[in-house]
Amino acid sequence: MTLTTANLTGEVVRAGDDGYEAARVGWNRVYSHYPEAIVFCCSTQDVVNAVRWARTEGIALRVRSGRHSLEGWSSLDGGLVIDVSRMKSVVIDDTARTATVGTGLTQQETVAALGQRGFVVPTGSEGGVGLGGVVLGGGFGLLTRSLGMACDNLLAADIVVADGSRSATVVQATEHDNPDLLWACRGGGGGNFGIATSYTLKLHELSTVTYLVARWTGHDHLGELLRTWQREAPIADERLTSALEVDSTVVELSALLHGGSRAGLEDELRSLLAIGTPDVTVTEGAWPTIYGDVDRGPDDVPFWKFHSQFVSRPFPDEAIDLIVRYMGNTPSPPSNFFCSSFGGAVRHAPPGGSAFPHRDALFYCEPGAAWNDPALNSTALSWAADFWRALRPYGDGAYVNVPNAAASDWEREYYGSHCERLRQVKTAYDPDNVFNFEQSVPVSPAGPRLSTAR
Repeated sequence: MTLTTANLTGEVVRAGDDGYEAARVGWNRVYSHYPEAIVFCCSTQDVVNAVRWARTEGIALRVRSGRHSLEGWSSLDGGLVIDVSRMKSVVIDDTARTATVGTGLTQQETVAALGQRGFVVPTGSEGGVGLGGVVLGGGFGLLTRSLGMACDNLLAADIVVADGSRSATVVQATEHDNPDLLWACRGGGGGNFGIATSYTLKLHELSTVTYLVARWTGHDHLGELLRTWQREAPIADERLTSALEVDSTVVELSALLHGGSRAGLEDELRSLLAIGTPDVTVTEGAWPTIYGDVDRGPDDVPFWKFHSQFVSRPFPDEAIDLIVRYMGNTPSPPSNFFCSSFGGAVRHAPPGGSAFPHRDALFYCEPGAAWNDPALNSTALSWAADFWRALRPYGDGAYVNVPNAAASDWEREYYGSHCERLRQVKTAYDPDNVFNFEQSVPVSPAGPRLSTAR
């Protein structure tokens, strides 16, 4: 099939063009797709034109921003990839304490841009990840217990939705206009209802943060650290968020106190720091400066497999023993197990509510394989899957931004009691299921086929 891309605006890269290989690849090289074309959009109108073109040509589409779709679902073979990574506008309203930002910003770019004006919003901790995907699925990091989820700070969004049988249009989701769509955008996942092109976020004043990293060499204290951390982290001072991560050789605690002193932070963590003899460093400063230290990890690893789990009851001893056992037999040095504390501000949904259902979680956890040699693919993927399945009975739900592709009941795991309402929103805004992928929210079979895109 030969398609003309004359009606696409933005930069269009087609199979066979110079630069196609660089344009098509994603961050996780486990998955590799060959789209018919990639269109790099610079404006909302470019996105509208791309959706219209795909619908007119009868070609499937996917939306892509930071390329960190962990299962490769932001691309596809033979279809159109609508890349919004160049949409990086930032407009700050100092009086209203809001920022309207383009969906193409990365988390690092967002932290830096807002920090220059004396503001902060909670984001995840990996700087290269696109802001849009994070916000739409939830978004948590080391400011979460203090300032809430990223999606809790979403006040409005501009979204390109399907219109009629072959077109597209822009709607604004706010507290007053399309509030059901705004609700769905707060944790309902990216790419389900349309393509968000900008977000209006609630800003918080930038203040000094205190950041502590403690490292234990080896796994001798891993069980004790997990037991102590899961007991204390979810009920700590709400200004304190912490994460515990272990790889094949090191256990690391990262903790951030938002607006507090070093003495106060160390006092909150005294039970953990008393275990063994960790190497401890403490840094005080503004969040944008500290974020450079937080945003760490192997950046030269091409192959990844993550699974996600929320935990609302403390792990029993058998679950902790299981974690220790799996981490003693990793398929590669950077493979890891990660936990991030919840509680605090996460327990309170924003005005108007949100589709994020895991408000009562004590913490989030994530077994993840990471490797460089493709010869390890089978071993690493099997290790990650076995680890996830063994730990699953001890959790309550999963994170849509870190999908469990093999889960049969994924919709309930991601969305809990919000499944049916999300289906209703999907049916209202995308009745023809234009925006679909392997685990997209389904159209409700009994729901009204009413498009509000007018």
